[in-house]
Parts: sequence; C-alpha cells; structure tokens
Amino acid sequence: MDLSFLNSRQLMKTSTPDIHITKTENSRINELDQENIQFGKMYGDHMLVCNYENGDWQEIEIKPFQNFSFSPATTFIHYGQAIFEGIKAYRTSSGEAVIFRAKDNWHRMNKSAARMDMPEIPEEIFLGGLKELLNLDKAWVPTTELASLYIRPFMVATEAFIGVRPSEKYMFSIITSPAGPYYSKPMSIYVQDKYVRAFKGGTGNIKAAGNYGMAMYPSHQVKNMGYNEILWTDGYEHKYVQEIGTMNVFFIIGDTVLTPDIEHDTILAGFTRDSVLTLLREKGMKIEERQISIDEIEEAYRAGELKEAFGTGTAASITRIAKLTYKDFEMEIPDIDNWATVNWLKKELADIRHCRKEDTRGWIFKV
Repeated sequence: MDLSFLNSRQLMKTSTPDIHITKTENSRINELDQENIQFGKMYGDHMLVCNYENGDWQEIEIKPFQNFSFSPATTFIHYGQAIFEGIKAYRTSSGEAVIFRAKDNWHRMNKSAARMDMPEIPEEIFLGGLKELLNLDKAWVPTTELASLYIRPFMVATEAFIGVRPSEKYMFSIITSPAGPYYSKPMSIYVQDKYVRAFKGGTGNIKAAGNYGMAMYPSHQVKNMGYNEILWTDGYEHKYVQEIGTMNVFFIIGDTVLTPDIEHDTILAGFTRDSVLTLLREKGMKIEERQISIDEIEEAYRAGELKEAFGTGTAASITRIAKLTYKDFEMEIPDIDNWATVNWLKKELADIRHCRKEDTRGWIFKV
C-alpha cells in the first residue's frame, strides 16, 4: 500500500504498549442474544481511549464503555474534523477470535488523518491497543456463522475552540458492537442522478464523517421510495457509477467482472473490494477496473449480458443487488440464488475469515 500520505511524525512499531486498564464491575455479556444480533444495537463492555495534546499521544486507557463529556465549543462538533474505520472480528471453529485485515485499516485511517490534517495514530496505539481491547472483550465476538464483532476506531478534534483552524487536541477511541448481517436479503438500488457523493479533489476516498452525513438526506429519500440504497454517480455528468451507499460495487457483464477504478479520488479503497479482486484474479477471472457508465450497464441488461451485481464492504460484506432502477427503467437481474461468482466469493471469504482455510495472504490478525 502507498504510504506517501504519511507526514513527518514517526509511527512507533511496538505491538505491546503499556495500557492503563480499568475492568468493568458489571459485564453486560449475558444480555447478548447470539441468535438475534442486530447491527449497531449493543456495545462491548470496554472501550479504548487515547488523547493527543501538546504534540504527542498521551496514556492509552481501556475502561468500561461510557459516555464522553465535551465542551459545547469542541472543534469536531462545529467543523466535522472527524474520521473513523470499520473492522470485524470473527470466531473460528476452534473458538479463537481473529480480526480481518486490521493492519490495512490502520494504514487507511492514517491516510484519512493526513487529508483531514489530524495526527497519525501510532501502530502501538491502533493495533496494540486493539489487540488488548479484544483480549479483554473476547466473549463479545459472536459464535454464529453470519455474525461478527464490528470494531469502530474513530478520531475526533477535541479542542474547545470555535475558530476555523485545525484543532491542537484530538481523541482516538475504539468501541465494539456485535453485528448480525447488515442486509438480510438482496438489495433494490436507485441510481442517483441529482445529488453527489464526491468530486475529484474532495474526501470521497477517505473515511471522513462528513461523507456519510451529507448522504443521509438523499438516502432517506430513496428509502421512502422503497429502495435499500443509492448507486452514486459522478458529479459532472451523473454518468459514471461510483459507490452504493457505504459499499463498493461490482457488475458481471458477460464473462468480465467490472468495478469502478479508484484513480479519481472519489471512491473509497475498500478492503473487502480488494479481497474480492484478489480472489477473482487468483481464480483466473477477467477483471476490468475502470470507469463504468450507467448506460453501459443498461445496454448489457437489455442484451441479457448483465449476469450478477453486488456490493462489498466491511459492514455489508458481500450483498447481492436484485434490482437497479435508473430514471424509470427497472433492471431486475434473474436467477439471483444461483449466481455462481457471488456464491463462491461469499463462501471463500467466510472460510478465510473463520480460519477454515489457511491465511496465505496475511489478512488475519490473531488476538
């Protein structure tokens, strides 16, 4: 991965940091129903917190999950200097807890930090702290096949100052949440040709909080119309597809797998996306990463060549697209239960994440 975004602060490489740990006296693990886990409804017993001030990171703390207290003048509240990541931990058949591609998330969070003029997070805080947090809350990693422990690292600007400039104080934190499937069935997607998610030179290629806040109004609109998500298009012509909601998007046209390229700084370089591309290349499938117009997709559908379509992301994993609607034209892709490529990818990734297959690519981070 290109690390040219890193600034002059040196990243520390220690994997076993000194952490002040305060354990909860009242675990809530007995409230977790393993057979009925909803995304984002419950949170683990503990959280990690580390503050940045006077040009340096302070003591790392792990403490019981609790509310924060901020001044009404806190920078991130007013100016959105806030970033985050999404990671998942899985339970293996032997009962171990493992995390999928955590080091890649650390690198990407520092890319987001650089773009938002925030301090880099050292490896010993992000990965070392994450490992200690998961060791403490390992019981919160679900045991069922389709569930996982969603891990949310985030950083916000915490200086109490309402002048418009980068903050001089920051807080990095990690919380966890047991998660079931983000989408329980294939999606119905509306192609957006009015609102815009990202322009070249903006922040569409990082995980800045504002990217998601600005999408809520148009997303709410299409959900009221009966769709699950938006397929975003470019901001110049509303012609080239970008992302679906919070996911990267793939189309199989004929014998070729198509996905939008990430060369224009408008699309997040997702790790599920990268994992899918890696697996497909190893399988010998024909892949094209390039601009894809909605007209090309419609033409393929009319010709009977649009075989499969799906979204990829940490929260959603791999989710089928049952129907695309562009203006008044509906594209319902047939035989969805028998899509060979999606079915194979879902099984292959699940086997890797749950360690039923050997990790030959360095994707598994053991707790």
